[in-house]
Amino acid sequence: MRADRLVAAMLLLQARGRMTAAELARELEISVATARRDLAALSAAGVPVYPQIGRGGGWSLVGGARTDLTGLSAREAQALFLLVGPAASVSAEVATALRKLVRALPQTFRADAEAAARATMTDPTRWGDRDRDRPVVVDLLQTAVVRRRKVRLTYLNGARQRSERLVDPWGLVDKDEIWYLVAGTDRGQRTFRVDRIQRAEPTDEPAGRPDDFALAAAWREVVGAVEQRRSRTWATVLVDARYVGVLRDQFGRHCEPDGEHEDGRARVRLAAPTPLDIARTLAGWGSGVEVVGPEPVRAELARIGAELAGRYPACG
Repeated sequence: MRADRLVAAMLLLQARGRMTAAELARELEISVATARRDLAALSAAGVPVYPQIGRGGGWSLVGGARTDLTGLSAREAQALFLLVGPAASVSAEVATALRKLVRALPQTFRADAEAAARATMTDPTRWGDRDRDRPVVVDLLQTAVVRRRKVRLTYLNGARQRSERLVDPWGLVDKDEIWYLVAGTDRGQRTFRVDRIQRAEPTDEPAGRPDDFALAAAWREVVGAVEQRRSRTWATVLVDARYVGVLRDQFGRHCEPDGEHEDGRARVRLAAPTPLDIARTLAGWGSGVEVVGPEPVRAELARIGAELAGRYPACG
């Protein structure tokens, strides 16, 4: 992309002070002609870049104009590369961009930044799972978000109902390897699971987007609404304190310690969408967990227990 080249060129000029078009071309792995065009484009766009002709000449930033990246402190640079580094283990494009950004940092920061980038990695495949490829439609949707163009979707909702929608794509979120599209519709903001999009057709029609839209804030609202639906039923259980962590693994943020029972066991509050959802998870605990209430959860556990006893009668 030309935009990332222009940013990289600006950062390199700041870090080096002065560079020839040939030097810039080598660093960015582009032709000398392309490097000259990029430098001229920066100058035409108002960036204080100017050429100096003659021996020892080249291109420079007037007054050493600064950009955000190389204005970072050493600790800020390390924090940035700790954040970006893991993505380089699963994306060749990110790895290439990271190398270019490292070159643009002040020399004294580079060793620590490179170490930070290599300190962690991401393996998106769970144990025993197959490798998962990013859905092809994600690239199409990302382009539509960046270019602000409407997209026509053929969508299958959770009830397996198919619909045609013309949406304004606002942003994409990858949550635990499931992609979501946050978009504007004629009914307001909506969230679509990308794996339920059967067809996506980009259009040349400009997409609208609220001036104050922020994807992070919009996603927090989505998560809040989902979590509210997921916590409609609360139950109180008693369990050996050693196993509270296991319950937390099963129920996540919907597991809340609630003090200690008189017999020394831990009192814990658990939540799920329905009493049956809680009972299904706790059924495998047998007598290791005692459900204090509410009664609908206890009733579901009794029903599950009766079904199991009927299916697997005691031998002998």
